[in-house]
Amino acid sequence: MEERSLGMEVEDKMKSPIVFPGQIHETENGGILVTKLDEVINWARANSLWPLVFGTSCCAIEMMSAADAKYDWSRFGFEVARATPRQADLIIVAGTIVMKMAPVLKRLYDQMPDPKYVIAMGACTISGGPFFYNTYSVVKGVDQIIPVDVYIPGCPPRPEALLHSMITLQEKIKHEQYFKKPIGVIK
Repeated sequence: MEERSLGMEVEDKMKSPIVFPGQIHETENGGILVTKLDEVINWARANSLWPLVFGTSCCAIEMMSAADAKYDWSRFGFEVARATPRQADLIIVAGTIVMKMAPVLKRLYDQMPDPKYVIAMGACTISGGPFFYNTYSVVKGVDQIIPVDVYIPGCPPRPEALLHSMITLQEKIKHEQYFKKPIGVIK
């Protein structure tokens, strides 16, 4: 009789191989890699995002728990949360953004190197929130300040939702094109 536990089921689901974009042709002196430059760059960027956390409310607690040992976002390539925007390429905005904070958030976003990505976490970040919507001091959505790539609804959203949004962002990054130009642009 086979013994199964919850831990074994989780391990089985986690063993899906990471697909490298390209083919390796073995030779006697090593190997040759054949691929597209866009695919390799996107693969590297998607699997090594460094987040800058900008948490102001209860959503920040859920964001912190996504980095702890139970959820461990390091498994998915979001290795180290950065304390400086100059080393980050992803900013996670979690919580209520008030008018006094808007210029600070915009400055942090502007200091990040390109390409940069934004995740908006929670109802207060996305729309001003259920409790603060008719308040003059609350920004009615962070997308009025900086462009947002992925929205996470909820009040507050669970850590699983944050991990899902980060994986969704990875998939978006894997399909970006940097070197292929539209036909009408080439002269």
